Amino acid sequence: MTLTQLRYLVAIADADLNITLAAARVHATQPGLSKQLKQLEDELGFLLFVRKGRSLESITPAGGEVIERARAVLAEASNIRTYAANQRHESQGQLILATTHTQARFVLPPAIAQIKRAYPQVSVHLQHAAESAALDLLSEGDADIAVISTAGEQPQAGIAVPLYRWRRLVLVPKGHALDRPGPAPGMAELAQQPLISYESSTRPESSLQRSFASVGLEPTIALTALDADLIKTYVRTGLGVGLLAEMAVNASDTDLRAWPAPKEVKECIAWAVLPRERVLRDYALELVHVLAPQVDRRDLRRVLDGNQEPDWPEPPTWESLSQSITN
Repeated sequence: MTLTQLRYLVAIADADLNITLAAARVHATQPGLSKQLKQLEDELGFLLFVRKGRSLESITPAGGEVIERARAVLAEASNIRTYAANQRHESQGQLILATTHTQARFVLPPAIAQIKRAYPQVSVHLQHAAESAALDLLSEGDADIAVISTAGEQPQAGIAVPLYRWRRLVLVPKGHALDRPGPAPGMAELAQQPLISYESSTRPESSLQRSFASVGLEPTIALTALDADLIKTYVRTGLGVGLLAEMAVNASDTDLRAWPAPKEVKECIAWAVLPRERVLRDYALELVHVLAPQVDRRDLRRVLDGNQEPDWPEPPTWESLSQSITN
């Protein structure tokens, strides 16, 4: 039995039993993959798949058990390779981040630039996704770190490290009816306006919907987008009042006016979510430290190694953190 045979076996399962697709994913020929599968079955003494002609129809009960254990073996083999690379202080590799547009566009660039300066041979790949999809990519092993936000609750998909706290802003174009002297718009006034916000805002369980419901109001969501730049674009056209992350509004938005959202709209926390039971390269942990300088590197390593329970310090505000990662 070899690691190659186990890798081929898992590839077949992940390709929905399509041998041609599995072979392409592992950069093998279809005959070569089929030969390795037969050798593995011969050694084990039982079939891993139910066949129909030349096709695989289903996974046998014994095959399901073997595949589950093969995944564990391959994961540990990968951990050993990663551990060895860290011990050799290798400075090349890749880093895959699953994250939202707002984080990728407004938060990560200076942090990634720091990592690229320290590790110029590391390639960084961004997978844009909504929060839940980013956590799915992490759980499936298709990302090293997920950088997401929640309205206070801690993500459960891995080891969640709080990075910073941020507020939502109310945004209108200059000259809008709300662009006037005096206090910022309150919840009642916002409830009377067509709102433009993130795609998740339409869900009943979203933090924005809960914020309005807490004061007996219902928002009118006129338009949604995953992209904060698009939200600003549609605010500029006069289609509605924007509600978006403070990171997405900067000094260049001189044609817009922004206020902090009412206190009923709770602040959010950005998290770096790391996979459990997976060894990460040193440069991945360095990125977490750049984004969360308040977290001690040694504490982070002990938590990841299972030698310490998480007890993270209070995350700073975005305003104070942005000064740290851009200097």
